[in-house]
Amino acid sequence: MVEILKFVYVMFIFLSIFQVMVAYDSIYFRKSPPCITDKDCPNLKDFTVRCRKGFCIQIHKLTP
Repeated sequence: MVEILKFVYVMFIFLSIFQVMVAYDSIYFRKSPPCITDKDCPNLKDFTVRCRKGFCIQIHKLTP
């Protein structure tokens, strides 16, 4: 009886790893547009956006 419960427990943990991987892979991450200069990046009201290594990156939040 203990072996069966242990098997069910291990299978539950093992299968939950794959469920987390599938859920994580299905999340949409917004990819920033490619850029060459800082002017290619969109202007955001609350954030400073700069071109770093060919992608637009938020640098920091502007303080009022």
